[in-house]
Amino acid sequence: NVNSHDEAMGYIQKILDNPNSLYLVCKLKESNRPIGIITFIKRDYLKHHDIGFAFLPEFINYGYAYEAANEVIKGLQLANQYSQLLAITIPENTSSIKLLEKLGLCIEREMERDNEKLLVYGLSLDKLNINKITSSFFALFSNANNRLPDLYLLRQLCTPEATIIQMKESTCTIYNLSPFIEPRKIILSDGTLTEFEEQETAEETIIAHHIAQRHSTYKKSGILNGISFHQKGDKLFQFIKTNEGWRISSVIWEDEDTNLQLS
Repeated sequence: NVNSHDEAMGYIQKILDNPNSLYLVCKLKESNRPIGIITFIKRDYLKHHDIGFAFLPEFINYGYAYEAANEVIKGLQLANQYSQLLAITIPENTSSIKLLEKLGLCIEREMERDNEKLLVYGLSLDKLNINKITSSFFALFSNANNRLPDLYLLRQLCTPEATIIQMKESTCTIYNLSPFIEPRKIILSDGTLTEFEEQETAEETIIAHHIAQRHSTYKKSGILNGISFHQKGDKLFQFIKTNEGWRISSVIWEDEDTNLQLS
């Protein structure tokens, strides 16, 4: 119902006066021309803030909305203030639905508002951060293609008191960070273990407020003392949410083939 300049100015002022709404203008880098907006709004009928987007017709289908919305989501992750992000759309808006799914949001439920059917999509920002930390953990140990791992980066992913436990049959070896890092730093850099890679193959994550647990299955491969090997196994991660964000507090792992191990 905006049909005049005065109505437009009133609409804009209403947005600016609302502490629960944030409108971000998207502009082309080369010309600084405004082409659309990304919104971040806390509505009284939704539990969490929702993200939205609207672009001028001539700038649709060029990937601008995805690029801009994805940067906003990254910023929300870094802000560490929000656990969940929502989005709403109508069932007929298939282009918005495709974009939301590309951004990682999943359908949560249907609702009706002002006699209109809405689809509510959701994204756990906590889960995104935990995914990122877990992926970084696995990637740190790779020395494939002559890469030299910097295992000291584990200190950025873990709490200072983190424990790492290796299960082998019915016995376990418990490490703190330094005793865990040092021997692995040597074996991954002195030629004993080369072309090593480890990847998560499946996961199940449970988040409860400021604590979380993740069961990961993984595969790893490399060349140990000149002999190629492939292994699978299980890892259990525990996380806590600190003022600096999510951190690993403990890791337990067990290889399916206990004859091969990093030690």
